[in-house]
Amino acid sequence: EVQLVESGGGLVQPGGSLRLSCVVSGYTPDFYTLGWFRQAPGKELEGVAGISSEGKTAFYIDDVKGRFTISRDIAKNTVYLQMNNLNTDDTAKYYCAAGIGLDGSNWYKPHAYGNWGQGTQVTVSS
Repeated sequence: EVQLVESGGGLVQPGGSLRLSCVVSGYTPDFYTLGWFRQAPGKELEGVAGISSEGKTAFYIDDVKGRFTISRDIAKNTVYLQMNNLNTDDTAKYYCAAGIGLDGSNWYKPHAYGNWGQGTQVTVSS
C-alpha cells in the first residue's frame, strides 16, 4: 500500500518561505509521478507542481513558476516543495499525491492520482 506523509507547513509572513516534505512508502519510485496539490477554503483542489518518476522533469502552474521548486530524493523516498516569496493567495492545505503514467498533459488533474497524503496547512499572513 502506497502511503504519503506530508510535513513542513505552518504560518509565514508574506514574502517568506517554507519547504514542504512528503515521505512516500510502499511503492516503486520508477513508476510514479509525484505531485503537490492545494485546496483553499471554498475553492477546488488545484495542482501546483509535479515531478516525473526519475526526477528529471518538473511541472508547474503559471501562478507558482519562479517561486516554487519541486524536487525529489529517490534514495530517501521524499519529494519536496520549496516555496519562496509566498503571498496570501498561497494559503491552503497542501497535499502530496502519487500517480502512475502521468505527463505534461495530466499531471495537474487530481483524478489522475490514486494515492494521497493527509495534507499540511500553509497559512500566509502578516
